[in-house]
Parts: sequence; structure tokens; C-alpha cells
Amino acid sequence: MADMIAKAAMDQRIREIIEPTVEGMGFEIVRIRLQGGNTPLLQIMAQKADGTIEVDECAQISTAVSAVLDVEDPILDAYTLEVSSPGIDRPLTRLKDFGQWDGYIAKIETEDLIDGRRRFKGPLQGIEGDEVLIEIENHGEPVTIGLKFDWLSDAKLVLTDDLIRDVLRARKDAGQIDESQFDEVEQIVGDEEGDA
Repeated sequence: MADMIAKAAMDQRIREIIEPTVEGMGFEIVRIRLQGGNTPLLQIMAQKADGTIEVDECAQISTAVSAVLDVEDPILDAYTLEVSSPGIDRPLTRLKDFGQWDGYIAKIETEDLIDGRRRFKGPLQGIEGDEVLIEIENHGEPVTIGLKFDWLSDAKLVLTDDLIRDVLRARKDAGQIDESQFDEVEQIVGDEEGDA
């Protein structure tokens, strides 16, 4: 099954080089993007199986990935490496992501026009075979449609109060944040929503 972790051929080549190392360290790659510019930027989003990652773990991945890329040298120019967590409004790059975030609102874009449109937004309704199910408005009525995963060019969760609350609660239940941080994180998220 194809995925959207690495869009371009170069992204895919980099993924092939670094994925065994990253997975060997116990992490999953969520997305890889090599962006051009005077100094190219290689962005790697990673997480553990439970969807979390700590800052020091990002640093460990960065060190290991740098060493592997220095040997293989797929990027000819000097580049900046950035390893990060997916964040709450995370990209959805694998079919299983759509099942995992069932019920949450997502924005999906397709490569080609589907019934005259490329952009779809609404609550995810799980997966069925190789299709992503999403509820959209059709003449004011909610209707669930299936989009083949291979048609998708981009997809991400939309930052909503429900998503923020549920992600923070899950992290708190897992002992990753304590109550004193909880209020602070909610405040930061609230401020970010106001900026959007």
C-alpha cells in the first residue's frame, strides 16, 4: 500500500536510507520533506507507536540520521536537518492513520478533481478496504463518501477543541504531562487558535 510519507522521488530515496535506522531505534516516520532554498531543509516527523516523542528523542534521531546520510550522501548540497513531532493537528500519511483518528475533523486534498472538487473537510468515518471515509456537506445534508487512499495528495487533522482535549487527556493519562503543565499547555493552544 502506498503512503504519503514521502511525496517526491528524493524524499522517497531519503526514506529508504534512513527508515531502517529510525525504526531500529523504536520510532515510526510520519513524514519526510526536503524543501529547496539556499540551504535545503530536510524535515523529518517521527513518533513512537503510541504517537508521542520527546525532545531528546528527536535529538537522538537527528544524530543517527545525520550519520547515515553522511555515508550515503543523497543530498549533494549542505542542508539543515529538522526532526520534530507530528503535533496535535498532525498530517495523516498512512491509511491506518485515518482509522486511528476516526470521528475527528480532517482536511483532505486529492490529486485530481473528484466530482468537481479537490478539497474535502469533515469528520473522518474510518476506513473501508483502501478507501478513506469522510462525512461532508452536500446541499446542506451530511453524507459520507469514500475516497481511495491512492487519490489523496495531502491530509491533516484540523485543530478543534475536541482534538486538543482528547490528545492532552491521553498524554496526561499516559503520565507524559502533569496537572501543572496541563493548564499551561491549554493556554498555549488557546493562544495559537486565536492567531490562526
